Amino acid sequence: MAIEIPEFIVPFVPWIRGTVGLVLVGAIFLGGMAAVWIERKLSADIQLRYGPSRVGKFGLLQLVADAIKLFTKEDVRPGNADRFLYDNAPVFMLTSLFLMLVAIPVGAVFIDGNLYPLAVTEMDISILFIEAVSAINIFGIFMAAYGSNNKYSLLGAFRNFARMIGYEVPLGIAIVSVAVMTGSLNIIDITSAQGSFVWNIFLQPIGFVVFFIALMADLGRLPFDQNESEEELVAGWVTEYTGMRFGLVFFAEYMHMILGSFLVALLFLGGWNVPAFVANNAVLGLIAPTGILLLKTVLVLMTIIGMRWAVPRFRIDQVVDMSWKKLLPLSLLNLAWAVGLGLYLGA
Repeated sequence: MAIEIPEFIVPFVPWIRGTVGLVLVGAIFLGGMAAVWIERKLSADIQLRYGPSRVGKFGLLQLVADAIKLFTKEDVRPGNADRFLYDNAPVFMLTSLFLMLVAIPVGAVFIDGNLYPLAVTEMDISILFIEAVSAINIFGIFMAAYGSNNKYSLLGAFRNFARMIGYEVPLGIAIVSVAVMTGSLNIIDITSAQGSFVWNIFLQPIGFVVFFIALMADLGRLPFDQNESEEELVAGWVTEYTGMRFGLVFFAEYMHMILGSFLVALLFLGGWNVPAFVANNAVLGLIAPTGILLLKTVLVLMTIIGMRWAVPRFRIDQVVDMSWKKLLPLSLLNLAWAVGLGLYLGA
């Protein structure tokens, strides 16, 4: 979708995109802190306990206290660890995060009825770019596991590879199904094509189920956290990390969860789309689209967190069977449905 930019703004576009990028980096870190707080409070509510409550109002400063603790803890590195791999694994994980953030729109504004997405850049193949760079995270996991020189870490990484390979296939097919039906690989076009009420979750319910389950597995959230199963592998591939290195790895997981929630909201839940009378309103057009997208993202995030306490952890063989024997056939069936639906809607 080509966005018409007024002539007087064109010279300032690079500066605007750079500013948006810096704002998004700061916002995603704040969002990661908020996600940790939400998980602690929501988990406490589900288990009928208080959760963080003594550090700041409603425990809001708990993350600040945790950050101080992690920054002041000794940075211990195993004696036989590969220093280069061990030290740079968190960097690779954050690199994957920032590359995804480049292409994911986190909101939009309507000015005089024209849509202006809040994204660092717009690509014709942005959805494929997002899926590709998200896979960089697996290199960071392997670096952490192999560099730690710990057999439990390595076993956790191998479990992670088996899971990710199995679920990346149906995840990719679900994304392609949405793109085929829409006729575009641009995530902005995919979101805009859904309208205010005709969301892709209604047009492709099977695709939504496949995408959501595969996303949960890709994120390594319960019930798909076999790489970190405490009763078998202590803490999996992150066993040997301590201090702020552990904090960065832990934080990167939550920020990936936020971006995954954005993808669910953008691809299947209508994204920022609002009724025409809202988009044409001078005030609501600036606020409502981004507010609607953020609300949907938070609801998806809370669902992912709630699943942690609703479903028991699967065995690794059950996880592999689910991906290849159930989700893959369903994703192919959904792809055939998307092709037919795309031809019908195109006609």
